[in-house]
Amino acid sequence: MRFEFRLPDIGEGVAEGEVVRWFVRVGAMVREDDPLVSVLTDKANVEIPSPKSGHVLSLHAQVGEKVKVGGLLVTIETEGAGAPTATGPAPTPSTRAPAPPTPPPPKGDGAAERTPGPASPVLASPFVRRRAAELGVELARVKGTGPGGRVTDADLDTAKAAPESTTSSPMWPALSAPVFPAPAPSPVARPPAPRSDDVLERIPIRGIRRVIAEHMTESRHRAAHYTYVEEVDMSELVVLRDRMAKHVEKQDVRLSYLPFIVKAVVAGLKAYPHLNATVDDAREELLVRSSYDIGIATATPDGLIVPVVRNADRKSVVALAREIQELAERGRAGTLSRAELTGSTFTITSLGALGGLLATPILNYPEVAILGVHKIQRRPVYRSDGTVGPADMMNLSISLDHRVVDGFEGAQFVAKVKSYLEDPHQLFAELA
Repeated sequence: MRFEFRLPDIGEGVAEGEVVRWFVRVGAMVREDDPLVSVLTDKANVEIPSPKSGHVLSLHAQVGEKVKVGGLLVTIETEGAGAPTATGPAPTPSTRAPAPPTPPPPKGDGAAERTPGPASPVLASPFVRRRAAELGVELARVKGTGPGGRVTDADLDTAKAAPESTTSSPMWPALSAPVFPAPAPSPVARPPAPRSDDVLERIPIRGIRRVIAEHMTESRHRAAHYTYVEEVDMSELVVLRDRMAKHVEKQDVRLSYLPFIVKAVVAGLKAYPHLNATVDDAREELLVRSSYDIGIATATPDGLIVPVVRNADRKSVVALAREIQELAERGRAGTLSRAELTGSTFTITSLGALGGLLATPILNYPEVAILGVHKIQRRPVYRSDGTVGPADMMNLSISLDHRVVDGFEGAQFVAKVKSYLEDPHQLFAELA
């Protein structure tokens, strides 16, 4: 008996998943609850077990391919343990698994089955589809210039600017069409193909890297980014951290500066709550959050992820250090759940000792603020009493969504964070 297994609903709001790895191959025997396939969704890898025991007849998606929830994944022969009716190698990024044998047509002349069906669905990413709906552009009428006819963001701009377009304008004033007529769009030109002897390697943009690309593109398109930079004298915090580290590291916890920065950020967010918020573009609303769920941007072998420290306002510096360390380790191992990678209200990104002097972080949309933390560097500083002496200085660069956060409010927030970092004993003097 053939069993067709389809991609199940693997989380609220998840509409599709990308096949990252198959644990079985065509012709192999699989047992119920054995690992079947690993699917990527919202930066989290979800390992899906086999719901049945039997022989694998065919795999219907190759590695790197996206499958909608309810889409066919694999066909399993569940009757008997004899030889499978289909054989072949497991699919690779360049070789699709063979399709299952075509079933015989139902009784009748089969005219309905021979009638050409509707046109192929439009190829477009979820972001492009959402933006098309907001612009009022019908995707079926847009000529895609991407690979395989895929509709790109630039194609939507071209369709929107066409004189015959009668689509409605976006809802946010900052994203609405310009008052003056836009010049006629120039055709989207593809870059010239490189010489065949000049291409060292072709690397498919797949998995987490593709999720990052889509998310960053959406953020840059939707939010009105601006960045504000301030320098901070970390001298007192350097001394405090060094003293605390001797005791904390006895508990097998590495104490970096990040837990102190998280505490200072929470203090700043309590003073300026509009930065602890997300934007609901569909309803034109700013959702100010009551919880302080801080995202910590973390580099992994597969790309950048943002594990979330929940209720950071209720945790001590040591507890924050332990949780940040555990999330980073599990993130690099690829074992974080989707819930641990979504729902942050504010994000911090830091490269530690490699943090450089300045950056313009891209917002973790739909959040309205992200703080970039840079390296601490000892250098001579002119003090207010007229003396010059060494100080451990660090820059903070915050990117904000100018649609909802003005520059003055952003500067006030950074000033509050700076005051806690320059006098870190305040972090321990707050009343419960």
